[in-house]
Amino acid sequence: MIRFSIPSPDPAWAQFQLGPITIHTYALCILAGMIAAAIMTQRRLSRRGGPPGVVLDIIVWAIPLGIVGARFYHVFTHGGDYFYSGANLWNVFAIWDGGNALYGSLLGGAAGALIGCRRAGIRFWSFADALAPGMLVAQAIGRLGNYFNHELFGLPTTLPWGLHILPTDAMFPKGLPAGTLFHPLFLYEMIWNLIGVGLILLIERKLRERESGLRWGRAFGAYLVWYGLGRSWLEAIRIDPTSDSLFGIPANIWASFAAIVLGIVLIVVQSRRHPEPELSVYRPGREPSGTMPAVAGKSTAESSSSSV
Repeated sequence: MIRFSIPSPDPAWAQFQLGPITIHTYALCILAGMIAAAIMTQRRLSRRGGPPGVVLDIIVWAIPLGIVGARFYHVFTHGGDYFYSGANLWNVFAIWDGGNALYGSLLGGAAGALIGCRRAGIRFWSFADALAPGMLVAQAIGRLGNYFNHELFGLPTTLPWGLHILPTDAMFPKGLPAGTLFHPLFLYEMIWNLIGVGLILLIERKLRERESGLRWGRAFGAYLVWYGLGRSWLEAIRIDPTSDSLFGIPANIWASFAAIVLGIVLIVVQSRRHPEPELSVYRPGREPSGTMPAVAGKSTAESSSSSV
């Protein structure tokens, strides 16, 4: 009987040499995702009246702080891997060995984006809404890196798309027989994220005729809810090295619950605060000459209060 499965790539594919430099495939996947998200976000922001090249001005702040946040979150939630008797504390900074958490990158990246938006004169929520589907695209592409690293897999399965992990692999769970197949969580998340892209774009199109539409941070709120729902389920069946737990629940599941709640709150609060259309992506007082003010009928003081 022929048994189908998804083979793991040769470990040699995880990295290669370019002269004296070691190039990690995982890093290339992350980079490709960032580029795709930047292009998509710039196109969406330009269609809403944003200036060309402004996304690059923002992400030069968002990406470095996102990387710092991703690493900090990973180390914080995997303390036992880095802080023990005889541990080499320099490994805390070894991001090339893996260990960069998405939720940490969201926190750090949001702080960087807020700085970049203020400097560029762009409303933070306008940028976040333009970014929302691009974030899911970036995460889908980045998950390919987990495949090359032989990581992000779940419980054993007999399904034909089970992932084959070599028993000699460092990630292979102890006590299981050779030939055991696992749920390919990296693939599930890729599919989930791409479905989310389609849903956000579809909802935006359906609400385009409404005054407020999916603006003022609501598209980003939808992203948080969608990603949090998918990630909480995936983390629940994950068995390769996961984050520390609280009350028996992994930290990444708690973070997913927080993302869902934050997304719902963001949608509800912004719907009440901003029933009006978003007429400009610029912060009050930063619009180019000749453009319409951000919120028609508001005083300068009222506009400033909603400048994000």
